[in-house]
Amino acid sequence: MTDYFSDSPHEECGIIGIFAPNEDVARMTFFGLFALQHRGQEAAGIAVADGQVLSMYKNVGLVSQVFRQNMLDELKGHYAIGHSRYSTTGSSLIRNAQPFMIETMNGPLALAHNGNLVNSAELRDTMLHQGVGFSSSSDSEVMTMMLARDAGATWEDRIKEAMRKWRGAYSLVILTRDCVYAVRDPWGFRPLSVGMLPSGGYAVASETGALRTLGCEAIRDVKAGEIVTLSAQALTVTQALPPIKPSAKCIFEYIYFARPDQVWEGVNVHQVRQRLGEELAREFVNGTLTDKRTNGDLADVVIPVPDSSTPAAIGFSRVSGIPYNDGFIKNRYVGRTFIEPTDSLRKRGVGMKFNVIDENVRGKRVIMVDDSIVRGNTTGPLIKLLRNAGAREVHVVITCPPIKYPCFMGVDMGTFDDLIAYKRTIEEICELSGADSLYYLSLDGMMRAVGRRDGYCRACFTGSYPIEVDVKNVKTGFERNTK
Repeated sequence: MTDYFSDSPHEECGIIGIFAPNEDVARMTFFGLFALQHRGQEAAGIAVADGQVLSMYKNVGLVSQVFRQNMLDELKGHYAIGHSRYSTTGSSLIRNAQPFMIETMNGPLALAHNGNLVNSAELRDTMLHQGVGFSSSSDSEVMTMMLARDAGATWEDRIKEAMRKWRGAYSLVILTRDCVYAVRDPWGFRPLSVGMLPSGGYAVASETGALRTLGCEAIRDVKAGEIVTLSAQALTVTQALPPIKPSAKCIFEYIYFARPDQVWEGVNVHQVRQRLGEELAREFVNGTLTDKRTNGDLADVVIPVPDSSTPAAIGFSRVSGIPYNDGFIKNRYVGRTFIEPTDSLRKRGVGMKFNVIDENVRGKRVIMVDDSIVRGNTTGPLIKLLRNAGAREVHVVITCPPIKYPCFMGVDMGTFDDLIAYKRTIEEICELSGADSLYYLSLDGMMRAVGRRDGYCRACFTGSYPIEVDVKNVKTGFERNTK
C-alpha cells in the first residue's frame, strides 16, 4: 500500500514474544501488538506453540482488522510470538507478512524480525545455489531458512551459528514447540526489552510500553549480541556475540519512531523530544535566521506537526518564550486504510490527514515544529494549509539535521534521489517548501538532547555507516525487505 499522506521515515515493524503458562497467550500477544501498532500498520501475525505443535494466523491489515475473537480462540498454547509490519510500495504484503513458519528436521520453527541485513542478497544467492527455495522477498525468510539448516545440537546453538553470518540490524523473536528466543544484533540497532509477567512467565517486545500494557515488571533491555530464552525451565541469558563498541542504536527511535513512553537504554523518549525542542530553540534564537530580532519578537505562536513533534514544540516554547498552541488536528486513520482514495482526494494530499485550527494561526507569525523532512512531500502542503488559514509568516524548525543519506538497516527512507536534502542546500529546500525560513537542529544539538555523544547510528545525517555497505548490492540484489 502507498501512504499518500506521509513524508516521515517508517520503522519496519514491531515484535513481541511471550511465555505465559496457564494464560491465553494469543490474546496477550494481540494486546501487546496493539501497543506496537504505530510501528507497522499494514500486516500482522501471531504464532503460538503448546509444547508440541505450532499454529499461526497472519494477514494484511491493522492488528484489530486481522484478528477476531474466533481466530484468537483457535491459537492455543503457552508460547507465542507476534509481528506488526510496515511495507513500501510494490511489495506483496501477504507473502511478506510475518511471522515466517516452517517445518524443519528439528521441529517446527517460526520467526519475526525487526531490521534489515546488509548481506541478505549474498546469503540468499548462496542458498539459492544450494537448491533452497523462497516464497517471499524478505530477508526474514532468509534468516528462517538459515536457522533450519545450520548445524548445532540445540536451537540456541543454531541461533549462535547463524548470528556469526548475519550482518546488519536484527531484533528477533523465534518460536519453537517449547520455547521463545529473543535475539538482538551485536550493534544494537533496534530496541528490544524483556520483562516478568505478574502471573508468572516472561514477555519480550520492541518497546517497553507494550510490556507495561501486559503488566510486566523488572523490565530491562535485551543487550546487544544476547540471546534471551523464555521457557518453562527459566529465563536464561546467553551472550552469543560480543557487543560491538561503540554500539549503533538508531537515533530515529528518539526523533520519530518510538512511543513517548518508551524507555531505551535508560533514556525516556518523551524527555529526549522535549530536549530536542529546547536545543532547537537555543540554536534558532542565536542563529542567523533570527535577523537579530529580540527574543520576544521572533514569532507569535509555536505549533507542532502532531504527534511526534508535540513534546519538541513544548520544549521550544519553554526556552524561546513564544506561546505554544495546537495548529493542526490530525486524522490518525488516513493512510491506514486499504481503500484507495479517488484522484481528487489524492490531490488533497495532507489536507485529508490534517486540518488547521484557523483561529490559532490567523494573522500570526507561526513557528512550525516538525521531527524531520525526508522526501519533502508534506512540508510544502502543510505550509500552504497554514497560509490558507491566514498565517502571516511560517517558519519551519526541524528537530534533527538534514537527512542526506538513505538507511540500509531497515528504515524506509528511500534512495539518495528520494531525499530532498541530497545535493540541495537548506536555502533551496526552504524555497521549494515555501517557508519564510527553515532551520534544522545541528548534529551536536541533537546529541546533547539525547545526552550521550557516542553509541548511535547517525548515518542518515553523516553518511558514515557503522557497517560497510555495498550500496548497489543492498538495493538491487533482490527486492529490499520492507518489514
